[in-house]
Amino acid sequence: MRVPSMMKRLGIKLSLNDPRWGSDKKDGEPQANEGKRPGEGPPDMEQLWRDFNQRLNNFFGQKKRPDNNNNGNNNGGGGAPRPDPAGMRATAGAIAGVAALIWLASGSFIVQEGQAGIVYTFGKYTHTTGSGFNWRWPYPFQSNETVRVSQMRMVEIGYRGNIKNKQTQESLMLTDDENIIDMQLAVQFKLKDPVAWLMNNRDEEETVRQVAETSIREIVGKNKMDFVLYEGRDKVAYETQVLMQTILDRYASGVLVSGVTLQAVQPPEQVQSAFDDAVKAGQDLERQKNEGQAYANDVIPKARGTASRLMQEAEAYRSMVTENATGNANRFKQVLVEYQKAPAVTRDRMYLDTMQQIFANTSKVMVDSKNGNNLLYLPLDKLIAQAAAGDAARNANNSTGSSNSNSSGSGSPATAPAAATLPSDLMPSVEVSRQREPRPRDSGRERESR
Repeated sequence: MRVPSMMKRLGIKLSLNDPRWGSDKKDGEPQANEGKRPGEGPPDMEQLWRDFNQRLNNFFGQKKRPDNNNNGNNNGGGGAPRPDPAGMRATAGAIAGVAALIWLASGSFIVQEGQAGIVYTFGKYTHTTGSGFNWRWPYPFQSNETVRVSQMRMVEIGYRGNIKNKQTQESLMLTDDENIIDMQLAVQFKLKDPVAWLMNNRDEEETVRQVAETSIREIVGKNKMDFVLYEGRDKVAYETQVLMQTILDRYASGVLVSGVTLQAVQPPEQVQSAFDDAVKAGQDLERQKNEGQAYANDVIPKARGTASRLMQEAEAYRSMVTENATGNANRFKQVLVEYQKAPAVTRDRMYLDTMQQIFANTSKVMVDSKNGNNLLYLPLDKLIAQAAAGDAARNANNSTGSSNSNSSGSGSPATAPAAATLPSDLMPSVEVSRQREPRPRDSGRERESR
């Protein structure tokens, strides 16, 4: 049944051109606003409401109550006519059908992408729906709830919103060495089981926050303060994440912890300045240790290299001396064998070899005699230089003479080489040495016999 026909059956008129709008009089009574044309002025809402109530009463078969304004006189002369039973049943069926359709339509719901729909039957979990359009039995049989499963959620421990907005009852923790540390951290997590997230937790995010606080306090309580502040921050965060996941799985909370981030780790504000001084002193200590280590790394290798070089040189000198001594001993043994065969020849040979070695490295020789007081001075360097000059002059004369003989075709005999002469200052010494008695050659044999 259409709505306009139903309104027509009820006698409801919504036309603004109705001449009775704004009138306080009923049908058959004179108009209160006589002289007004239709459409002039607003309609009388109270009269419209009374007319609507009267038509409803007539439709459902109720008698018209007497009007107090008419002093019990009814101009109509009787009750309102009863409605048609068939029409009333049709109207009631149409209303019931529309109500049923609306009730059934209330069971439809849409699940967005990245969400999961949880359906309950009389408050008990029934099934989970995916994204898209879904339908369930309307209230009171079934109900539904949507949960974001792909959303990354986060809880904060030690602060709210901003790291400056600290929550001291959460951030202050006690370390293993009985020091107090101020720590703020954030925990990122997402849902791996939406049913467990809704059914097993009374306050979901508060549960995760309490588990995170318990875990971080346990991990910090097992470590030293310096370890938590410096080199152990990553390890503390990782161990906290592992412990949180273990506890949440034990509670069947349906949570997957993605990461734990330490926002700030520092001593309490009351002792921050003293702790900074201690940190600076520790840094100075480390710096000096590093400088000393660097100096040691520079000096020790050099000292080791010098020591190794000296040891190698000493080893080489020892080897050289040992080998020379061994060679000399072997040579002496050989000379001894030869000396035993011919002592005089061997002794003279040794004497001549020794003097040859001495004169080869000497430029001036002083010769003394047993029988005289004169000292003979023999300038070997000057003699050698003079002999070299004479050889050069002879070579030059030979080359000049050969060239002259070649040019003339007949040559005279070559001039004899000039004899090497001693300097004038050496002549007396040489003469004196000539006047000395010659040394007998048998002196060596006499020494041997002695």
